[in-house]
Amino acid sequence: MVNNGILPIALFNGTVATTNGLYSIEDIDVENAKEYIARNGFISAIGHEATAEIMSDILCTNIPMNRIQFYQQVGQVAIVFKLNERPPEGVILNKEEIQRIGYSLKIMQRLK
Repeated sequence: MVNNGILPIALFNGTVATTNGLYSIEDIDVENAKEYIARNGFISAIGHEATAEIMSDILCTNIPMNRIQFYQQVGQVAIVFKLNERPPEGVILNKEEIQRIGYSLKIMQRLK
């Protein structure tokens, strides 16, 4: 997964610690998220189709749905799609419902 010694940006649909460690999470705007992806490449761990579609739209890159088990490495950056509200249990939202709820992007780095 390392490209020229650079870890790809992980793309998540939630702020999830994928393994034990210390993490930093902050807001990031779309333009900076695009720059990270352009510079480092990415690996999608987006597990829902509607979220992958929205991420593709806002990042101007094809982001595939990729329901994988992913473990963030020390030093690796993730761009996280974060809903403004938690949906009810068992509900799978479509693109329009996600747009209505609203979302933000976060940058999450595993520090150790």
